[in-house]
Amino acid sequence: MAAAPKQDQEKKVLRYPQTIIAEQTDYLAITVVAYKPIGRTAGPNDQAGRIISKAGARRNSNEERIKTIILPIPSNISDTNSAKFGESSLNTIAATALGGIKDIMESGQALGSGGDFFSEFMTATNGAASSFINSVGGVEGAQGFATRMLASKAVGIFGVNVSPDQILARTQGEILNPNLELLFGGPTLRSFRFSFKFTPRNQSEAQEVKEIIRCFKINMAPKVKGTSIANTMMKTPNVFELRYMQGKDPHKFLNRFKQCFLETVSVNYTADGTYATYKNGEPVSMTMDLNFKEIEPVYDSDYDEGDGLGGVGY
Repeated sequence: MAAAPKQDQEKKVLRYPQTIIAEQTDYLAITVVAYKPIGRTAGPNDQAGRIISKAGARRNSNEERIKTIILPIPSNISDTNSAKFGESSLNTIAATALGGIKDIMESGQALGSGGDFFSEFMTATNGAASSFINSVGGVEGAQGFATRMLASKAVGIFGVNVSPDQILARTQGEILNPNLELLFGGPTLRSFRFSFKFTPRNQSEAQEVKEIIRCFKINMAPKVKGTSIANTMMKTPNVFELRYMQGKDPHKFLNRFKQCFLETVSVNYTADGTYATYKNGEPVSMTMDLNFKEIEPVYDSDYDEGDGLGGVGY
């Protein structure tokens, strides 16, 4: 296997264009750092330790820099922050039953040991039983509720799938109030897509572009060298730390990033629609698309310190 070019191995900072003056202009700095697993801590019954995740553990660190790539800030930059939410419904009858079961569990009473779960539930919940009867419209409503439940089960024998709510709608033109509510379902991970166009003006700049493309491809690839079991295990690829910069300082307005994995690298070697190269084979025009995804979500605490205090924050 041919060795990587010496320049590719030793050069710590790559830039395009080569004439970019980082001290006096705005640019995007992308630093490659070694991936570090979340730390372990010993649990009371786990001497080997257990994985713990701490909010903010994946902020940009600047530690163990492998390579830094300086590129112009591309067009159409944006950020999108979001969280998961899902619809949830709980009608009055179900809410009453849920409250009764919760009361039983908190009091330590047994439930369901006998043959008649419904009778045990009504007896054990005491006050909840009255609430249940009231929630369905009194004794007559409770009887109607039971009738609809039985009718729903009965028609199921014939392969007909009809719910008690559907029977209620067909017979009385009503349905139970579902008490629909939007509930928080968890955080999301942000993605960032960048597109860069390379038009190297000489052989030296073309070599720099080649090393930039190689750098992204090498460091986003899964590692098989140096694993604990050769040909069986793989190591996590390196991670990328992104920063919008103004000279030597972080950009005073644009968003901050957390550590990212590089999901895809896509290169078009005929960006102008035709195949054309210089004497040594370097394409005269290329586009490179990069898709990054942050390793951890953005939390409210991230805005209280470090990068989160600057500009628009994360």
